Amino acid sequence: MSVVTRFAPSPTGRLHVGNIRAALHNWLWARKHGGRFLLRLDDTDQARSTTEFADAIERDLAWLGVTADGSARQSERFDLYARRFEELYAAGRVYPAYETAQELELKRKILAGRGLPPIYDRAALSLSDAERAGLEAEGRRPHWRFKLDHHRPIQWDDLIRGAQQIDPRLQSDPVIRREDGSWLYMLPSVIDDIDLGVTHIVRGEDHVTNAGLQLQMFEALGAPAPAFAHEALLVGSEGKLSKRLGSLGTDAFREQGIEPLALCALLARIGTSDPVEPVTDLVLLIDHIDFARFGRAPARFDLDELTALNARTIHLLDHDAVADRVPDWVSAPVWQALRPNLATVQAVAEWEPVLRGNATFDVAEEDRAYVAQAAGVAAEIDWSADPWGQLTARLKAAAGRKGKALFLPLRLALTGLGHGPDMAALLPLIGRERAIERLRAAADAQG
Repeated sequence: MSVVTRFAPSPTGRLHVGNIRAALHNWLWARKHGGRFLLRLDDTDQARSTTEFADAIERDLAWLGVTADGSARQSERFDLYARRFEELYAAGRVYPAYETAQELELKRKILAGRGLPPIYDRAALSLSDAERAGLEAEGRRPHWRFKLDHHRPIQWDDLIRGAQQIDPRLQSDPVIRREDGSWLYMLPSVIDDIDLGVTHIVRGEDHVTNAGLQLQMFEALGAPAPAFAHEALLVGSEGKLSKRLGSLGTDAFREQGIEPLALCALLARIGTSDPVEPVTDLVLLIDHIDFARFGRAPARFDLDELTALNARTIHLLDHDAVADRVPDWVSAPVWQALRPNLATVQAVAEWEPVLRGNATFDVAEEDRAYVAQAAGVAAEIDWSADPWGQLTARLKAAAGRKGKALFLPLRLALTGLGHGPDMAALLPLIGRERAIERLRAAADAQG
């Protein structure tokens, strides 16, 4: 059986970090098994769903590299839902209920006051045809519920959580259709999963109870159920995922200079027993997806960890991977020299004054004579072969300096920074004339 997974966001807003993680895991699982990954837009809420959000979701997935092999929109599938609904109605598995929202809330409060779970009492099932006709004559329109089978527990083996069991007698018959005929999430999702051939549903553990109820819907519709993998929810570094962290989406990550590879590498591994490591290609994450390695404890999402992983990712990227995002002056040798000191790709622009500018930099007064000596040596060495090695070797012999005293004044005079890229790689990029000019200027500076 070919594996088919799906990511099913509602286009009522932008993707956030939790959505991104679910999409990624579904994509990885499908790719690992040579299957298909589908994007299904759950846009039954037509008042809140927009084309703009739908388009943004597709752009966000493209930025991540999580490409879909097919797509569907629930708003285009209402006829299918109606046909399958009629089948369930004919089989006695859906029924109309006429209570108003206020009446239902009152029932829940009464049950809570008695210390009982707020389960719908199925009062609608005892209505006679005449009573239903009377209610409709008053202007009431029914909402529709799926009738759960109370005769046996609902059981399944979750790929992450293991053996699961739900007592249907402790659950309300789920509402599947509103008074105005619009659809709620539960039944259309099942119908789509059947129609699209979905074999695995990967989502957050907040859907565990939904899975139990939907299993009865699959059975009632005469279809085998997909395998479920309900993963632990994300939390922040201090526990519960804050609203700020939870709402972070691709726009925010882009603005911070976060690489999609870094974000995916973190989200692929947190909550598992595998170490979080930087990767240079999304495909390198595929073989590692294994739900048996997912833990039950909440997965900790830490922005500091993401920032650090982002830098480690950039340090691995070849020039070809960033060429379309860096200025023209950032050649392959320039990128090779600078990338070990970059936290974001955009930060490479900050090095233009060092490599191409006319700025001069100061050194401590006690180092000026030494820097003047360095300028003279720099004018004499062969710049075609390791000028930094030649410069420091001759200065070590001539000035008697070593270690920090040998290197740091030169770095300060040439770059204005006490740290940075390897000077052996950086000095040829600064160039002979600019280097000599900076060394002389630093030597001549007045304190």
